[in-house]
Amino acid sequence: MATMREVEMLESRLSIEDFIKMQSLFQSCNGSGDPVPMQREEFIDQFYSIIGHGSREEYEHLFDSVDVSREGSVDWHHLASYLLLGLSEKQEQATMSAVPCWCPPRLLRAPHRGQIQSMVDLGTGRYLSVSKEGMMAVWAENLTLLKSHKLHNDSVKPRDLWVTGMVVLANVHKLAVSFTSKEICFYDLLSKQEFSCQYKIHSLHHTPICLHYWYHPERPGHAVLSFGDTAGQVSAMCFRSAVISLFERPSAGVEQNAALNISWSELQQNQHQCCYTVTHSAHASHWVRSVRYLGTLEAFVSCSGSAQSSMVLAWRETEAHPLRITAFHTKKGIMDLDYHPGLNLIATAGLNNHVCLWNPYLVSKPVGILQGHVTSVVAVQFILGKKQLISFSKDKVLRVWDVSTHRCVQHVAGLFPKAQECTMLLFFHEERSHLFLSFNSTLFFLERQKEDRKRVMSHKSAITCVLYNSLFRQVISSDANSSVKIWLIDTGQKVKHFPCCHGDSEITTMALDATKTRLFTAGTDGAIKVWDFNGHCHHRLNACRDLPVEISQILVLKRTVLVFGWDRVISVFRMNSFSRFFVQPSEWKGGVQHRKQILCAAFHPPQTLVTGGSDGEIIVWNNSTENAICKLYKNTQQQDCKFSSDNTLPSTPSTKQPTANSSEKDSENYIVTRLAFLEGQKRVAITGGADLVSCGASGIVCFWNTVNARLVGKFVAHEGSNSIIMTVDGSSCYLVTADMSGGLKVWDIQKYCLQPSESVINQAPEMLSSLHPHVDCITHLEICVHSGRLFLLSASADCSLALSFLPGGTIGTFGQEVHWNLVGITKAFVRREQEVSTEVTTESGTETDLQETQPGQSSQHAERSEGNTHTEEEKDYTLQHNTLDDDTTGQRSRRIHRALMQQNKSIQLQNVNGVCDTTIGVFSKLRVEELASLGELSKPDFIINPHLYFGKMWDSSSPTPPPLPVTGENLKAPFDEKSLFPKEVLEQVDKPRRYMQKVTMIRNYGRAIRSMGKAKDSTSGVHNAK
Repeated sequence: MATMREVEMLESRLSIEDFIKMQSLFQSCNGSGDPVPMQREEFIDQFYSIIGHGSREEYEHLFDSVDVSREGSVDWHHLASYLLLGLSEKQEQATMSAVPCWCPPRLLRAPHRGQIQSMVDLGTGRYLSVSKEGMMAVWAENLTLLKSHKLHNDSVKPRDLWVTGMVVLANVHKLAVSFTSKEICFYDLLSKQEFSCQYKIHSLHHTPICLHYWYHPERPGHAVLSFGDTAGQVSAMCFRSAVISLFERPSAGVEQNAALNISWSELQQNQHQCCYTVTHSAHASHWVRSVRYLGTLEAFVSCSGSAQSSMVLAWRETEAHPLRITAFHTKKGIMDLDYHPGLNLIATAGLNNHVCLWNPYLVSKPVGILQGHVTSVVAVQFILGKKQLISFSKDKVLRVWDVSTHRCVQHVAGLFPKAQECTMLLFFHEERSHLFLSFNSTLFFLERQKEDRKRVMSHKSAITCVLYNSLFRQVISSDANSSVKIWLIDTGQKVKHFPCCHGDSEITTMALDATKTRLFTAGTDGAIKVWDFNGHCHHRLNACRDLPVEISQILVLKRTVLVFGWDRVISVFRMNSFSRFFVQPSEWKGGVQHRKQILCAAFHPPQTLVTGGSDGEIIVWNNSTENAICKLYKNTQQQDCKFSSDNTLPSTPSTKQPTANSSEKDSENYIVTRLAFLEGQKRVAITGGADLVSCGASGIVCFWNTVNARLVGKFVAHEGSNSIIMTVDGSSCYLVTADMSGGLKVWDIQKYCLQPSESVINQAPEMLSSLHPHVDCITHLEICVHSGRLFLLSASADCSLALSFLPGGTIGTFGQEVHWNLVGITKAFVRREQEVSTEVTTESGTETDLQETQPGQSSQHAERSEGNTHTEEEKDYTLQHNTLDDDTTGQRSRRIHRALMQQNKSIQLQNVNGVCDTTIGVFSKLRVEELASLGELSKPDFIINPHLYFGKMWDSSSPTPPPLPVTGENLKAPFDEKSLFPKEVLEQVDKPRRYMQKVTMIRNYGRAIRSMGKAKDSTSGVHNAK
């Protein structure tokens, strides 16, 4: 984790004018105008003195890079070729590292009842999908359903029809479909009759389950249809003149419109001159999962679930010779494969959670292993134009990889339904950037957004986590490229960059300890590392016994470190074992209580721990004893908090749990993505109010009472969103939710679900603002207190890290070219709030009487606004929120906030050196900034030498000005204090005055009594002396 210093190369800093100067230098060497070569010393002296933009050492390096043959001289042709080659490589690298941004997924209303077996492109802007019962759906380019058609096969009854695969024969406009009846039917796409069957290959030895078609781009008549079956055989029909006819049709005895039935044995016996067949059985008896014919290599590649013959390459030499077999071996087998002809690489989706890249000529081991998936990979597909690879795993996680660096540039999870077991299919159309994913009979569609070249990127890959370090007043962010960056919150400037913290593994989450001096990072390699902010790694926590897993959250407590994400049990590390570098986990005393893996957790001191699972189950624990207390369910009002003797939580018969038979819509509602305690509401929980908030799928936010183990309230924060995340500020006043499209919503929850009710509250709290600072899925949220104000940090998969005011107003993106000045922006924001507050107070003067007779609802926004103007830290900020409770002030603050939101729904404040662009009213184009400091002003001469200008007037004595008129008595009557101020205010002002008068009177009376007593004593003493 060494700090990387980014140094831009010399040729990248040169402009077009500099290149023109370079060309002129070569032409002016001999004076003839023809370009001539330059020697090394002459090149360095001329370019350094005339071009500039660098040091002599950089020009020496540039000359040595161009003069690869070490001739001692270079000319303009060699220099221009080197510069063009470098720029093209840089552009290619930028294209390859570009992260795709996906629009929110759309659920297509498909007519399929069974699982979708195949999805193909018809080549005319339309798509075709088919399910196992033979139902075909034709989709337009805008993904509207054009028509549906049910396939028929004379060999079987309609109820016994089962489609296993489909492929398009684009050069002959036909469609090949395979069935479990051991048949392959060819349908004509240009026929007047819908999907009329022309040929039927029957009597296959085994059931074909995967198909692939290839034709020569220059000789379309040469084509190959390959298929794999359930017995491990790979067969192919090689066509010699596919454009003329696939098979020979008899001259008589068969109607022209009727389907031609052809036996597989006829083809094997070469009875059709149009084609011949080839077969191999290298996969033994294992099902062939995928098959491809590689035209550039003239070889068949196929895969299976067998460890001995995971992938087989069958080289095709001549028609007479059999196929030459080359076998590749993996540990657990392969589910899918794809081939990149430009890179000559084969990508495989392994059952061992790995995506492997193979050279077809290297059998011993893969040339690259892409690690990051935690379950079996079910599908892979290359993006040929960008040299990227898409992979999809069994746990419904989509990853995009950079093939050149073997790193994951994007990680997409939580968008798809959480069904128990389903058949998944992936199809990506590169030209239109359309991605299709099917889960049984459900079809999802994702479209890639158009790239915005002006968009600011804080990281080069998707950002996974963001933290705020209040000790150093810095922001910490991590990405899928295993790098950590540190930013200044006051300016948005990057100060440190730590690359390759976990090698090539993605960093999934981070956490800070209580001292804010140690950073915990978790990677998909299953390790947790403890760093200081100088880049030194102090400890390595082995969370999953050296197995790659995806860790979703780390909780750093006083005596333990708790880790969650991949298992049903909590992984715990005791602080007393941190004396060694390698730290092993201890046993969690509470054992296994969750039925699914734990995704998130929250802790409330002194000992309350809450965990949430992927099935919607929430369990409350005692962290001291590590025993479970109770379970929380969305659709139950009350749960029994007691335990049986075996320390297992009791089952609830009335509670509906997601099962394998549940619908996908129901099952996706159960996942819990975030948990947060409402600080300061423990007393509220005792009376029946909510003290815990959770969120997850379907955009739903739930409020819980952990004392009584019941659901208090819930509402839909993001309508139509598959999954959301959230965060709560320290005073439990703001709730911030984020969806998969880059949108944010801020909710006012200070008075929400405080009182118990017989039924669940379904009414949503007041929404204060709605922002959209990102264009892709928001992965993490963090609320921080900086200089007495609340700020929101949001990280996204679009590689941007944004800073916003709370409750609303985006400030900027970390890493942007123009840095902001947070102090100036805050002052401008407060000044604008005060201006709007004055306007609202003036406009609401007529409502004073109504407010006195009808008490309004209490609000906390004004209290927060006043509290934010103080320059105090988090404790003082929380104290202000807990002590202020004024209904009138709250109503006035609500009007102020509404006026601000009406004038500017999405505040974009960018401040540079004190400059702040305002977006209010008719002055939206003006800049609000501090006045420039003026230099020393020179006095005019008539002030320095007045006697030269005023003459005798200056020498004479100055006239006495007339006395000012006495207007006090005249103004006192119409403008006295009683007419200017209310009676209550005057009484409050007079109270200290009257009090001081009374105190003074009592003091004077006391002094008089004491003086009289002294005088009496002195008189009596004199009499005694006499």
